[in-house]
Amino acid sequence: MFGTCIENVRKMAPLVHNITNYVTVNDVANVLLACGGSPIMSDEPKDVEDITAICGGLNINIGTLNARTIEGMFAAGKKANELSHPVLLDPVGAGASALRTDTALRLTEEIKLAVIRGNISEIKTLALGSGTTKGVDADVADAVTEENLTEAIVFAKGFAEKMGCIVAITGAIDLVSDGKKCYVIRNGRPEMGKITGTGCQLSGMMTAFVVANPENQLEAAAASVCAMGLAGEIGFDRMAEGDGNSTYRSRIIDAIYNMDGDTLDKGADYEVR
Repeated sequence: MFGTCIENVRKMAPLVHNITNYVTVNDVANVLLACGGSPIMSDEPKDVEDITAICGGLNINIGTLNARTIEGMFAAGKKANELSHPVLLDPVGAGASALRTDTALRLTEEIKLAVIRGNISEIKTLALGSGTTKGVDADVADAVTEENLTEAIVFAKGFAEKMGCIVAITGAIDLVSDGKKCYVIRNGRPEMGKITGTGCQLSGMMTAFVVANPENQLEAAAASVCAMGLAGEIGFDRMAEGDGNSTYRSRIIDAIYNMDGDTLDKGADYEVR
């Protein structure tokens, strides 16, 4: 099933508009190309509406906010809504500052979102309307674990139902829910946390998967999470002596580039709750 999702991305080659942070913009572009999509980056308010209009989906990442990019996010989001294009929000660091939290909350209120993807602290901040995070990493106390998994699934389903969109909570255990069912995903490697931007890359790729699978968006979002985690496993297995996190980043992107539907179906580690 998940294999069909990635094959559909390669067949459609969806053009994705990314308003993403400048720390990871190049990696987001490369992982989109690797999975079969096509990236375009624009955050200039006078440019974003035209760019969004020619794309199939919009990925909004608040990692490096400023007044100009915030204006561009709202303009692009409203244009995407007019055209019924899927919009994904990655609320990077929501809870770490008033600007990030307020901007993320405004985006959830003023833009119709297809997907919200973040770590547990970021998602809890949106659910509560306030909060604190440890930088852009989930607070340890808020980590999704086997011990609190049932509670976390209830939370994910409840927030997805409230927002009327797919919610993807990523971490050591990933949860992807539309409010009715929840995919619990255990692909990935802890070493992925030593690379800047794996979450940002996933948000870009997830947007492409959702665009290419309009009738199957929940499964598409879950498939993208499995694909990224599986790429982390494959990439780590190919590490050689002397390799570090820079090489690992490239090996993950290469694993996405070489991944086909059969590889994803065989390697996806998930259950539905």
